[in-house]
Amino acid sequence: MWLTGWLRCGRRTDISQALGEDEFDPVDLINKICRTEEARENVETYLSSILMKLQLYVQQVNASLEETSQNVLSNMPKVLRDTQLLQQEALALKEKMQTVKKELENVEKGTTSSIQMLEKLDKIKTEYINKTEGQRESDNWAAATNEIEDIFESGDVEKIADTLCGMQKSLSVLINTPDYEDKKLQLEGLKNRLEALTSPKLVQAFTAGSLDQSKIYVDVFTKMDRLPQLIKYYYNCQKVSLAQEWRKTIEFAQDENVIYWLRVYYDKLLSVWHDQVKWCNQVFPNLSLTTLVELHTDLLQSLDPSIGDCIEAALKQQSNSVKLSILMELKQMTRQFAVSLSSVLDTAPQQERIADDKAQGLARAVYAPFIPYINKYGIYESSHLGQQLNALEFAQEDLSDTISALSLSVSKVMDYANEANKRCKLFTEGCAYPSLVKAFNTFFNNYQEKFKIGMKQLNKRKVKHEDWNLFQMCLTLMQTTGEFLGLLEQFEKSLLTDIINVYIKLQTPEKNVFLQYKTLLLTPAAQSELQEFITTIQKEEKSILDSTMKSVQKLCSDLHRSTYEVIFAPIFTQLLLVRKAPAWSANANKTSTISSDLPDFSFAPQEYITQVGQYLMTLPQHLEPFLLRDNPSLTKTLKAADSQYSQESCESGFTNILLGIVAKETCQMFQDQTWGIYELNAAACKQLATDIDYLGNILEELGLSLSENLQQMSQLLRIAPEDYQNGSVGCNPRVVAAVRQMRNITSSG
Repeated sequence: MWLTGWLRCGRRTDISQALGEDEFDPVDLINKICRTEEARENVETYLSSILMKLQLYVQQVNASLEETSQNVLSNMPKVLRDTQLLQQEALALKEKMQTVKKELENVEKGTTSSIQMLEKLDKIKTEYINKTEGQRESDNWAAATNEIEDIFESGDVEKIADTLCGMQKSLSVLINTPDYEDKKLQLEGLKNRLEALTSPKLVQAFTAGSLDQSKIYVDVFTKMDRLPQLIKYYYNCQKVSLAQEWRKTIEFAQDENVIYWLRVYYDKLLSVWHDQVKWCNQVFPNLSLTTLVELHTDLLQSLDPSIGDCIEAALKQQSNSVKLSILMELKQMTRQFAVSLSSVLDTAPQQERIADDKAQGLARAVYAPFIPYINKYGIYESSHLGQQLNALEFAQEDLSDTISALSLSVSKVMDYANEANKRCKLFTEGCAYPSLVKAFNTFFNNYQEKFKIGMKQLNKRKVKHEDWNLFQMCLTLMQTTGEFLGLLEQFEKSLLTDIINVYIKLQTPEKNVFLQYKTLLLTPAAQSELQEFITTIQKEEKSILDSTMKSVQKLCSDLHRSTYEVIFAPIFTQLLLVRKAPAWSANANKTSTISSDLPDFSFAPQEYITQVGQYLMTLPQHLEPFLLRDNPSLTKTLKAADSQYSQESCESGFTNILLGIVAKETCQMFQDQTWGIYELNAAACKQLATDIDYLGNILEELGLSLSENLQQMSQLLRIAPEDYQNGSVGCNPRVVAAVRQMRNITSSG
């Protein structure tokens, strides 16, 4: 009992499962057993118990196997006897099947002649029936032929149609008779007479929309197998009626424009469409939608005067900017009409859905009048933007007013550009972006000409003395330019995103044919231009407004130069006095009583350089309010004007950079002017060195430094003539030569 219980417990199940695995690992099994809580108390005793239980289990399995083997051996004779019986029955069945096969062959041989006789009799019967049927239909044809004239005279259309229908059935039976072709021609002639007889009333019924009368004629034409001809009558009636409606709309509203005509006519077409769908479904179902699509496609292509001619006539007397407004309104109206048609087609029952090529034909007919104007969109948009730009007042008599006007115009100009982007999406569905980008480059370049007008006024105001009011106006103009550049960069990113998104949408297969604008609005050449435009954008890294960006950067550089010239003007004026300074003028060199033996501190800087120094010391307080980092617009202009501003990272912002530029130019001009001095005596040399050192001290106060050439000049001016050769070693040869010439020192080399 304890063994049975152990075998039924979970431990037995775990061990039996492990033993039954394909990759049984005894070591792994023993390790798992030893890790149990029961085994930890006494491993040897627990393992001995497990081993004994396994041995008992093996004995039980062996006993079970032996018992099973005995049962199999005892049942083997019975299995063999059953197998032999099945084999004997199979042989007996095979013999019976062969016997049946022989009997069937004998029956077939005995009845062949009888079957052939039956087939012959059936053929004779069929021929007799056909001849009898042919004779009867021939009699019917003859009777109908004799009566047909009287029936035609009665004017009973339905009776005539029934008679012709009977004659058609008789003719189908008489197909093998010698005069079949003559009868066929006779029947076609009668059908033509009936069609001619009914056509006036048929046209009247279709024109009046008479449902009952139209059904009668549908039945008549169906019996004549001429339903397609009936649909042509309906088609022509509707086409003539709708074409007349277009002419009436124009004639009765001559004082109105093409916008009014199209609005009224589109509403009429949609109203008629909905009415005719219901009417056609009752008269000739399953053909109505296709018929209406073909009808409207043909109608829109054959209107007289055409929609395109009406639009062209309306635009002739207008400027390009006004043309664009009219075209936009017409396009939006047409788009709404197309959406309505698309909705009607999409909601049609599945069995009435029309083929894509039919729907595409209708969509092309709707949008066809706008293709020429989409191609000329760039001209219209350029004119519209130009008119808006010309409406802004820029040039004023006073420079400050001009700068103020330019500042106020930036946001307006960018609004105009954003509106143009929206117009491109609305009017061209984004298909004309290549033309819009060209228009933008022209527009923005023309706008920059207004800044150049301000620069011309600024340059006329330049003076040779300090003018901080003019300097502030220069910085304000630079700030306005930077604002324009920043907004232009943002606009370009937004424009590029719109272009890519629109192109992806245009390229994505659109199930609705009325939304396939790339093929609906563009000629093949324009499609190729759009593809090339997108490819260029994707491959090249330059800006899509590249010419505009380069022009703005040049504008920034020119403004920066003009601003610098305003700042540098007082320095320029004073440094022009260097060559005429009293300390080394020709008279001073002859009459000078100043001893060269005086110490350096005995010399004071001359007035021209002290004026320069005082001006430089006042520069930071005038620059800092404009050049701090919290002025992003001015920062953008400076960075676009000079790469040095992009490298500055100190807390003082761009003040040090501009001061550095001024200091560099000051040193250069001072150097150039001193090199023009004809002759210096010993005292003049010390005086010039004192002037140079003074400039160096001023620059040092500003956190700047004197140029290396001027530092060397100051050094060379203080060297005794006899020590000049050795003392000038390591200096710039040009500086050494210039100072030697000024001091009239003979070269020993």
